[in-house]
Amino acid sequence: MKIICDSASLFEPSMEEEFGIKVFPLNVTINNKTYKEFAEIDRKTFINQIYEGHLPTSSQPSIGEVLDFFEDCDEETIAITMADGLSGTYQSFVGAKQSLEGNADHIHIINSRTLCGPERLLVLKALKLKDEGCTAEEIIEQLNYSMDRHSSFLIPKDYDFLKRGGRLTPVAATVAGLLKVVPVLQETEDGKRLEKFALKRTFKAAVMDIIDYFKKMNVDENYTISISHADALDIAQKAVGWIQEALPSTKVEVYELSPVFITQGGPGCVSIQVIHN
Repeated sequence: MKIICDSASLFEPSMEEEFGIKVFPLNVTINNKTYKEFAEIDRKTFINQIYEGHLPTSSQPSIGEVLDFFEDCDEETIAITMADGLSGTYQSFVGAKQSLEGNADHIHIINSRTLCGPERLLVLKALKLKDEGCTAEEIIEQLNYSMDRHSSFLIPKDYDFLKRGGRLTPVAATVAGLLKVVPVLQETEDGKRLEKFALKRTFKAAVMDIIDYFKKMNVDENYTISISHADALDIAQKAVGWIQEALPSTKVEVYELSPVFITQGGPGCVSIQVIHN
């Protein structure tokens, strides 16, 4: 059985052999050049180009690249993609499967309805269940269980990135001009957009609102919280401390965001996400 994913899971192509997976890197374009993230441009180089004034865009892996891989798949394959709507990756994978000649029922395309830390956990969970001898159907059932018990928040520093990418709901977009507030955006239930969750005076107050939401979800040791940041390690670490104090039994992981996500959220943004293990 093969487990594949996109780089929105924060897995890099260089990690394929270590984890026994296939990673399709998403694409970013900046300063008139297009790169496969992680494979052809790293975070530091990418974000430095943004600081120099270059505006990035992003795109999903090409359907042809995915199709070439699928054509060689002759065993059960589970492909876990980032949320459909936040990216066209899921549709590219579905399109590649539909382009195959003959029966391709052994290829299963999963819209994770999330990205970053939670998507990474889903990939790890699929690998673990595979090693335990579970069937593809059993693995997908367990992945769906986790996906139904997740939530994602984003605290942006610069709204312009989100506005350009069209990732905001109309209501959320109206707060873009407000000053002296810290906006908190929540991923919609279908994973397609971001909507306004709260407006707070401080970053700490924003994080505390997210913590209260997690408590209402009954987040405990059966969940994993991921905090991902775009060149904002200092405030990400502060968030870790507040969350660990409020939810001491819950595992908290910290990641650097990928170039594609930085394209959408902008430098300085922090995402706080949770998913059932």
